Amino acid sequence: MMMRVKAVLHRVLVLGVIWVVLSGTEIKALVFGAVVVPAAVWLSLQLIPAQNPLRLWGLVRHIPVFIWGSLRGGLDVALRAFSPSMGLRPGWVKVPVALDDGARVALGSELSLMPGTLSAGMRDGKLLVHLLDTDAKFEDGIPQSEAAIAAMIDQSGSAEERS
Repeated sequence: MMMRVKAVLHRVLVLGVIWVVLSGTEIKALVFGAVVVPAAVWLSLQLIPAQNPLRLWGLVRHIPVFIWGSLRGGLDVALRAFSPSMGLRPGWVKVPVALDDGARVALGSELSLMPGTLSAGMRDGKLLVHLLDTDAKFEDGIPQSEAAIAAMIDQSGSAEERS
């Protein structure tokens, strides 16, 4: 019961902050958010039940790493777009992942937000990732992202433990 209460409070906090950042602090937006955020929390609990509580400090620590990775990846994709001589070697890699279902979805979503990578599901316990350039070794950073997500939910069995 306590884990569910923590999950609800964490999700209200995270989704509430996202709501305010995206919609602003006007009264109309806040009133609408007072209806939408609880509905989003309820829906998120239905889709991804509270199994491992989110560690907000782990999430906060991961945000700069995610932003840096996005900027670095975006710069790489832009350089490839404006320098055809760099070339592309698109392809698929299969990456072993030890996260549970909800955390695996979070990892796949994060990777899909990074320029040059696209998560396309799981096969045989491995995450399928499409890369713009298989020689660029974009997949080398995936274990660090997996470990960061595992730390956010305090889940054992992360990539760092397998190494």
